[in-house]
Amino acid sequence: MRQWFQFPITEGKASKQAHCDLPEGTFERECGKEGFFGPASHMYHSHPPTGWINWEGPLRPRAIDTNAMNASTACPWQAPLILHNNNLKLRVWQTERDMSHLVRNGDGDEVLFVHHGSGDLYCDYGHLSYRDGDYIVLPRATSWRISPNSPTTLLMIEASNSAFQMAERGLVGQHAVYDPAVLEYAKIDQAFLDQQTENDAQHWQVKLKARNSLNTITYPFNPLDAQGWKGNLTAFKLNWRDIRPLMSHRYHLPPSAHTTFVAEGFVICTFVPRPIETDPNALKVPFFHNNDDYDEVLFYHRGNFFSRDNIEAGMITHHPCGFSHGPHPKALAASQTQPKAETDEVAVMIDARYPLEVADLPEGAENTNYVYSWQEK
Repeated sequence: MRQWFQFPITEGKASKQAHCDLPEGTFERECGKEGFFGPASHMYHSHPPTGWINWEGPLRPRAIDTNAMNASTACPWQAPLILHNNNLKLRVWQTERDMSHLVRNGDGDEVLFVHHGSGDLYCDYGHLSYRDGDYIVLPRATSWRISPNSPTTLLMIEASNSAFQMAERGLVGQHAVYDPAVLEYAKIDQAFLDQQTENDAQHWQVKLKARNSLNTITYPFNPLDAQGWKGNLTAFKLNWRDIRPLMSHRYHLPPSAHTTFVAEGFVICTFVPRPIETDPNALKVPFFHNNDDYDEVLFYHRGNFFSRDNIEAGMITHHPCGFSHGPHPKALAASQTQPKAETDEVAVMIDARYPLEVADLPEGAENTNYVYSWQEK
């Protein structure tokens, strides 16, 4: 079994407890391995680690405004790809009308995060209603369609090489963060049976995405015709409002404490409103860090994003591994002089073990000056 070398060392001015009691006039930076799970050191700098004045080269922090992208397409697989690698594909898709065909992802399991909208999802396993803030988890090769009650925007997260699983809860137990009893699974209810009757007398197409190609399969009947099923593989949903975050009033927990789903090569975390640390000597905003083994992605769903400037709902930030990042100067200063009682934000975070490629983006979708957003104003 692999084991990390362990030899804690202290050199010069340093805090005994990470993220607390920083030496006066210093800025803490965490350098860690394996996300926030491996060995780490904390450095105490005289200047902010994000205090650069110039940046050259393609590896840079990015901010992408999905509101400026044309994501309204007839088929989800035609929605623009935003970030991707061999384990993960990230899209945003918009629609306001009933889907006239089914779709099936033969390349991986899928999480649909409902950014806007409400309606009904019909799939092989049955019927699920949806609303804003829902995660809908679909096993690979599940046929599905949605019938919106209001214009719907979905963040689509594909796990190309694995299924989505629950995170290990460890010492806090299986009911922490969210109790599995809050999960709602697809049911063969009256709404599902009614759609069988209404749609069976017509031809139906299934748009199958497989090996990154689009295939069209036509049936002379409605393929969502299951009369029943049994087993422990199904489509289900979880709303962020049912997540009860881990908290510490004396220590700023790392993002890994907010892990919602785990897949091969990446994790999905959910940041939801929570009380802010009350210990006067504890950091109250995300700490500066080098997450040198993971790319970090944040999709901002709603609220006031307290550690960032000029970030709106529907935007995505991408911080590739290999450089320091952390709170913007105004957010850091405010946390020290005028700390809030609680956060007011909901965001989806993806930590990817292998580098993510940025797809070709339409003009105006990326804020190319984001790399300089840490400069003092």
